[in-house]
Amino acid sequence: MKDRFGPLRIWALLLAGPLLFLVAIVLVSVAITASGTPPDLIGAAVAAWATEILAAVLAVLGVLVVWLLPLRDLWALPGPQKALADTVIGAVTGAVIALAYLHLLAPLLVLAQTNLGDYVPPGAVLETVSAGLGMFFLANVLLAPWVEESLYRGFALRALTPRFGVLGAVVLGCLAFGLLHWTGGLWYMVLTGVVAGGAFSVLALLRGGLLAPFAAHLTLNLIEFAATW
Repeated sequence: MKDRFGPLRIWALLLAGPLLFLVAIVLVSVAITASGTPPDLIGAAVAAWATEILAAVLAVLGVLVVWLLPLRDLWALPGPQKALADTVIGAVTGAVIALAYLHLLAPLLVLAQTNLGDYVPPGAVLETVSAGLGMFFLANVLLAPWVEESLYRGFALRALTPRFGVLGAVVLGCLAFGLLHWTGGLWYMVLTGVVAGGAFSVLALLRGGLLAPFAAHLTLNLIEFAATW
């Protein structure tokens, strides 16, 4: 992987998600403006398309993952006994993170947004995704765990470790993972990158594969979807 992906290609792929979100939001904004929507309503109109934008970006990112990454190598699965253990450990970890988020981290997120400031209103993420639950399920449950684990734990850890060491690869991978969630606001980026990204990275390293972080990510997003619904 080191020979196939130089530094420029590595960072182009890791930052493709955040850039795709930017491009998609600009395109939707231009289309809404061209439709004659009053300027003071454009922001709300773009937010109404948030789940469709999320699904489209993850779909394009998934195509890039399939096209560019050695998925058979990244997703080499262990034997049945270890696979079961990885799945259980991952699912329990994801459930713990989800419960911590719902009962502790989400209120802290709103508190930080309210008292420290942010470029999105407090609580805006939940309000936005609640408006399109079907598309949110497609994006957050069916696409995100596989696409994001392939890219940020599978590819990033392997590609960055030879250059920055394990700790550096984890930190930079979490940074890129947090940036993927920039549309949720500054503090949502920090929360996602540090808590979820850090936990998934540790699982990938300790369990030696992607099955455990995938199970954790899927469980977390399923519980998040259920709570939103």
